[in-house]
Order: sequence, then C-alpha cells, then structure tokens
Amino acid sequence: MTDETRRATEAEAADARPANDDATRTAAGADGAEALQPTAEEQVAEMKDRLLRTLAEMENLRGRTAREVEDTRKYAVTGFARDVLEVADNLGRALASVPQEARETDEAVKNLMLGVEMTQRSLLTALEKHKVRRVAPQKGDRFDPNLHQAMFEVPTDQHAPGTVAEVMQDGYVIADRLLRPALVGVAKAAGGQPQAGAKVDTTA
Repeated sequence: MTDETRRATEAEAADARPANDDATRTAAGADGAEALQPTAEEQVAEMKDRLLRTLAEMENLRGRTAREVEDTRKYAVTGFARDVLEVADNLGRALASVPQEARETDEAVKNLMLGVEMTQRSLLTALEKHKVRRVAPQKGDRFDPNLHQAMFEVPTDQHAPGTVAEVMQDGYVIADRLLRPALVGVAKAAGGQPQAGAKVDTTA
C-alpha cells in the first residue's frame, strides 16, 4: 500500500467516527425525551382529575349562589320592616292608653278604638305576608335569650325565677332571624330590690 493510499484510508476513517458518535447521541437523546413524556393513561388520569375539580367548584358556586338568592328573598324587607314596627308600636300604645271604662261608656271612643284595632291587625297581617312575625311573650313564659332582652329583674313570688314577669315591648322575627327582641322584666326570688340591667340567670 502506497503512502497516498494509506493517508486516504485514515482520513476516511476519521471522517466516519464523529458521524457515528453523533448518531448514537441523537438516538440516546430521543430515547430520554420519550421517557419523560407522560403515557396516555397518565394524561387521561390528569384530565379526569381536572374535570372532577372543576365540577366540584361549579357545584360549590351553585350552592353559594342559591343560598345568597334565598337570603335576599327572605330578608329583602328587613330595613323597611324595622321602620314599620314603630307604627305598630304606636298603634299598640294608643289602644293601651284608653281606659276600659271609656270604651264601654263612650260610643265615639268605642268606634275609634275599633278602627285602630282593625288598622293594627291589618298592619300585622301585611307584615306576616313578608315573613315578619310578632313575638308577644306572656307573663310566666320562660325567658328565651334568643327572642327576649332582659331589661331588669323583678323580685316576685308570683312567677318562677327565670320567667317573664313584665312585658315592656313586643319583639319581631323575620323568617328565622331576630328582627327586634321583646323587652321584658325577668322574675327572681323575692327578698331583693329590682336591679336595672342585672344579669339574668337563664339556667334557673
């Protein structure tokens, strides 16, 4: 083999080696990239998880929206109802201010009181149509801190301790929510003086 032939052979071998190495590295890189790609089963599982999360969020949103709409429907007249309660209170005070004797002996007073009573009933009926109901505790009723507000204690033997002894003002509820508590005096065992604003033991 001549020198020229040997040099040509060695040059061809040198040119072939890098090409083979590059091809090997390219094949290895392709295999690694394929290994990093998620499988079809993994992709389906991920999409299913995302779908379930989205459906859960939509259901929670639907529930919150429904509750907000229901609350708005129930309590939309709250502010107006509070203003109207003053009118109902004044009608009640007017009825209470007229002596029973005058009602029985004076025909004009009797007719006037009848008209006021009818107006009061109509007003209360209109309020009830909008879920506004009067809370009218009676003497001897159990004190209910959810509906009543204790203004003072009344030493008495006529009513059991922790019950209503005096009623100063009726209360009102709207739907299932307290609109205004009834103002009451609460009975306690006789032997002490009434204490305005005294703490009431409702466990008695």
